Amino acid sequence: MQLILKILKFEFSNVLRSKWVLFFFMFFFLTSYALFSFENNTPKALLSLFNLIIYLVPLICLIFGTMYFYNSREYIEMILCQPIPRSALYIGLFAGTALPLVLSLVSGIIIPFILFGNFSEGVKLILLLVTVGSVLTLLSVAIAFLISTKITDKVKGLSISIFFWLITAIAFDGFLLLIAYLFQEYPVEKVLLALTFLNPLDLSRTLFMLNFDISALLGLTGALFKKFYGSDFGIVISSFSLVLWILLPFLIGLKSFKQKDF
Repeated sequence: MQLILKILKFEFSNVLRSKWVLFFFMFFFLTSYALFSFENNTPKALLSLFNLIIYLVPLICLIFGTMYFYNSREYIEMILCQPIPRSALYIGLFAGTALPLVLSLVSGIIIPFILFGNFSEGVKLILLLVTVGSVLTLLSVAIAFLISTKITDKVKGLSISIFFWLITAIAFDGFLLLIAYLFQEYPVEKVLLALTFLNPLDLSRTLFMLNFDISALLGLTGALFKKFYGSDFGIVISSFSLVLWILLPFLIGLKSFKQKDF
């Protein structure tokens, strides 16, 4: 545990000085500042901010996590020359990379909300928003580390990370709509519902929307959740699935890291 904390402390301070993290913080700070200061309706401003988070946070974290792991290869090789367990190194690297991003995102949203937000309308919503954003950050870094561990070539690994984002953020809903159109004469709702668990972005969107019953913004997958499970059970299912989306890539990446020949 002490080794993990030492590696985490070093990586945390190193990542915190990165220009990527500064950009991450400034972008969401300025965006939140603009939305909260010019929009009188706080829930509406948070919904606009959520639409940015659901697409930009996974993209930025995937690219940053992938590039950071590849750029740390010499450091990893040097550390592995010491009598240090590989699991401690991987956990420290992951936590030291993900936590500064989470801190930057949360502070970039919370500070403008404290200054300009309506506490009577938006406290519960802002807490849910930063929770969803933090989960997306953690799972994106976990997937980035998994890809970087499995793929040795930097260009190929980065391409796979961007391709994963394109599939989950853009192409996946179109794929579900295509299935619904091609098999419209058949009861495919349960199949579409099962496929929803393959996309963490749709799960995050569903979790956010179900909490506040915003039916018009649920989308196809969120509407299916609401139809079959209702709000409470849908929230539990989507939350549990998002936790799995963090744990599974992390554990698979950890296993691959232990076996990898550097």
